[in-house]
Amino acid sequence: MQGNNQDTLSAIRQTIVFNAPIQKVWEAVSTSEGLAAWFMPNDFQPVVGHEFHLNAGQFGMSPCKVTEVDPPNRLSFNWGKDWTITFELKELDGGKTEFTLIHSGWDANKVTEFGESHSVVRDRMNQGWTVLLKSLGKYVEA
Repeated sequence: MQGNNQDTLSAIRQTIVFNAPIQKVWEAVSTSEGLAAWFMPNDFQPVVGHEFHLNAGQFGMSPCKVTEVDPPNRLSFNWGKDWTITFELKELDGGKTEFTLIHSGWDANKVTEFGESHSVVRDRMNQGWTVLLKSLGKYVEA
């Protein structure tokens, strides 16, 4: 890993194609109701600068802040103290949508608010997003 900051862990990046129109997928990721259906209960609003919380169950209320809203193609928010979540949507032929999740802000020298190493949590979250994106797919394809 020469020429690379070895302490920075690569972003989680997962791309999936949904058999659903882009507007439907956008509503599922850019509204409080939509996010609650497949991700976590929240008080999200698609407004840059809006501060909200994700109800992370056993981990409590996670503070977040919206950083980018570009309907229906891109949405970003800060999650907790270190992470940024980005949703990228691309309209495909045949009423399909290519959806990319990017979860960045990983650093091998950092720990989460709960004292766990980013390296450990990153692997768990990578698997978690795979499950979450399947839930999102079921939701938008229903």
